[in-house]
Amino acid sequence: MRALQLPALSTMQSTEIKGNPYSVSVIKEGYSFTDHEGNSRADGTITLISGPVVILVDTGGPWDRLHILNALASRGMQPEDVSYVICTHGHSDHVGNLNLFQSATIAVSFDISQGDTYLSHELAEGKPFIIDQHVEILPTPGHTGSDTSVLVRGTELGTVAVVGDLFENYNDEDGWRAVSENSSVQQCSRQRVMEIANVIIPGHGGAFQVYHNNIKHQLKLKSNLNNHSK
Repeated sequence: MRALQLPALSTMQSTEIKGNPYSVSVIKEGYSFTDHEGNSRADGTITLISGPVVILVDTGGPWDRLHILNALASRGMQPEDVSYVICTHGHSDHVGNLNLFQSATIAVSFDISQGDTYLSHELAEGKPFIIDQHVEILPTPGHTGSDTSVLVRGTELGTVAVVGDLFENYNDEDGWRAVSENSSVQQCSRQRVMEIANVIIPGHGGAFQVYHNNIKHQLKLKSNLNNHSK
């Protein structure tokens, strides 16, 4: 399968995308780099979806605890106000604060639980888990065998996909395969999401917009996206 060609794009420090009934806010932008000693440094993006129910997608590492609490408090929320916590996969920089949300429905990869009750679903069969008519959990394996993404429909910029490490960042073509458990499967998942989404929020970088035009899968950062980071 031909590799996707991604142009160089600019990232944003934060993203606020308004919508009806759901709005999407990146409360911490993830990162990934190699330090001067050759160690990998990484933390996952944390995204808040606010609407009829409150949804947190990925929880960063344990060191992000106060950041999450402060971000919720600045919006008049507490952990008890979060109805769903969805971790796109089980790596430590994405699941580090699950214990803050003991009353929420928890989804980690293909496990979805309410307390000690694990709900039946068909994610492993490739079918989405529907939260409501605007939000669903979509199976997008490849980075691991059971990655998921969250689709939010009806925002001002269209459908937003919060994808974890399906996309590391906006310009990851040289690197995502190195951390993929199954690059062929992940390539298919990436293509599937780009055909659906208008905005992609990756696991370790700033949001970017997908243009659906005659050049299939061309990705550009829409200039007015910065208006939603204020």
